[in-house]
This record gives sequence, structure tokens and C-alpha cells, in this order.
Amino acid sequence: MLKEFRDFAMKGNVVDLAVAVIIGAAFGAIVTSLVGDIIMPIIGAITGGLDFSNYYIPLSAKVTASNLADAKKQGAVLAYGNFLTLTINFLIVAVVLFLVIRVMSQFKRKEEAKPAEPPKPSAEVVLLTEIRDLLKKS
Repeated sequence: MLKEFRDFAMKGNVVDLAVAVIIGAAFGAIVTSLVGDIIMPIIGAITGGLDFSNYYIPLSAKVTASNLADAKKQGAVLAYGNFLTLTINFLIVAVVLFLVIRVMSQFKRKEEAKPAEPPKPSAEVVLLTEIRDLLKKS
């Protein structure tokens, strides 16, 4: 069973998937930083210095905090500012993935448009062709 698992884990598709997950996690961290550290502050500056990450609606009367972290400690809150930030994060990831896939599709179409070379015959086929040609001469 251990051998079967090793064989499965070392197949090309599994290794490719593992690499993709690691790269995806790193890409996600970059996009999160882009949204949180660059895009949302710009949007906040445009809207008068608002910080979307602290926007919330208290769901309990005892929540009186002025920031989201303290409000969560006091009771239930509806953190719609955080949701807005994560939605923008998702949209950026979706657009970037769309552009990457679009570029890859264009490259693939260019490769398909090129005439493919016929495959080289195997050594057996070459040998049989030579034998056939020798028999024709006889």
C-alpha cells in the first residue's frame, strides 16, 4: 500500500497540482497585500479617509467599540467592511487569472495554427521500408 501511495504521489499531475497550490497561496498573499495595502487605502482616501476594514454593524446592544477587533470581543458584529475588502480581493484574483488564461489560450492557438511536422517513423518502420524497397529491386 505504501508503494502504491508513493507511485500515486509521484505522478506528474499530483506534483504539478502541489506546485500550483503553493504558487496559488503565494499569489493569494500578494493579492491580499495589494488590496489591503494599496487599493483599499486609495479608495479610502477618495472617500474621505474611510477605513473599510473597520466597517461593521453591531448585532448586540452591548457592542460599543470603535474598531472591529474590539467590537468582536464585545459581541456579535456584521463586518461588512471586511467582506467588501475580500470581495475586491476576489475580483482582482479573478481578473488576473482571466488574463493569464487568455494569454495562454492565445499561445496555444498560435501553436495549433503552425503546421505540425509528421512524426518520424520508428526504427522498425524504417527497416521494413528498406526491406520492401530491396524486394522491389529484386
